[in-house]
Amino acid sequence: MKKFISMLLSVMLILSLTACGSDAGNTAADSASDTDGGNSAVNEDAATYSVGICNYVDDASLNQIVDNIESRLKELGDENGITFEIAYDNCNADANVMSQIIANFEADDVDLMVGVATPVAMTMQSATEESQTPVVFAAVSDPVSAGLVASLEAPGSNITGTSDYLDTDAIMNLIFAANPDADKIGLLYDMGQDSSTTAIAQAKAYLDEKGVAYVERTGTNVDEVMLAAEALIADEVDAIFTPSDNTIMNAQLSIYETLTEAGIPQYTGADSFALNGAFLGYGVDYANLGVETADMIYDILVNGSSPAVTAVKTFDNGTATINTETCEALGFDFDEISALFAPYCTKVESITTAESFDEVK
Repeated sequence: MKKFISMLLSVMLILSLTACGSDAGNTAADSASDTDGGNSAVNEDAATYSVGICNYVDDASLNQIVDNIESRLKELGDENGITFEIAYDNCNADANVMSQIIANFEADDVDLMVGVATPVAMTMQSATEESQTPVVFAAVSDPVSAGLVASLEAPGSNITGTSDYLDTDAIMNLIFAANPDADKIGLLYDMGQDSSTTAIAQAKAYLDEKGVAYVERTGTNVDEVMLAAEALIADEVDAIFTPSDNTIMNAQLSIYETLTEAGIPQYTGADSFALNGAFLGYGVDYANLGVETADMIYDILVNGSSPAVTAVKTFDNGTATINTETCEALGFDFDEISALFAPYCTKVESITTAESFDEVK
């Protein structure tokens, strides 16, 4: 009997020790699992960033910027094991829609917002005043005058970005290189576009100093821009200047044939205008601007750079893009006109008419 009791106690002791060992092992395993899970969550959060992009309007220039921001962020993410979750929307120049898109970004607690064009950037600036969510703008012509930054070198708050500042005098020089006898210039723009304000003022100052007359025609939508273009034809202007104005860009495909048939060359502030039929576009490379914007986004999110001390990126405005079809229709020889423009440009490029840059690649 004693022997049986002794054996029974031994078995119970072994079972107890086994159970304890099993519990300890499970506890350790559970602890390791919890730790791994926590680390995985932390690593995943650290390597994933949410970016909200709002585009002002659907046009060739701004779409090219967005495409290059997205492709560059993917490239940087693939190279560095980082995921950029991009939420994209287009407000189509509707202020109420724009505000709602940005409010949604704030509600979703995105890590950074991207405002493409001045009106979007300004709305994002106001919306993030309290949250201080980082904002990177793209294609803002004059961020200082718009009140977005304190200075190009030291923005001073939660917002910085890339500027497509336009050298208006350079475009004026091109107009008179092609036609030294031009005595009346048309100014075609939208008075409500901040991107046009400074450029139009500079154009007027240039023409006043030169003693050349000018006629202003404006529009706020496609129909109004078409009427403005027809009015400039009736005004018998020798050439038309349009800055990097999104409203005119949105109507460009609707007016270029009318202007070309009237024999009036249109000089504009972006190569996308030339893509959409204008005689000449002069300004920044918007594909490169998109890439540089993405690099800035990466630096802020991944490297921890502060927008307040991240200088606004500006670009050389030296590229003139000529639409060869329009050039021929206006009676210019491409090689001859390129030679005339060469002293005023870093380079002269050619393009043919299409709706988007994807169609000419």
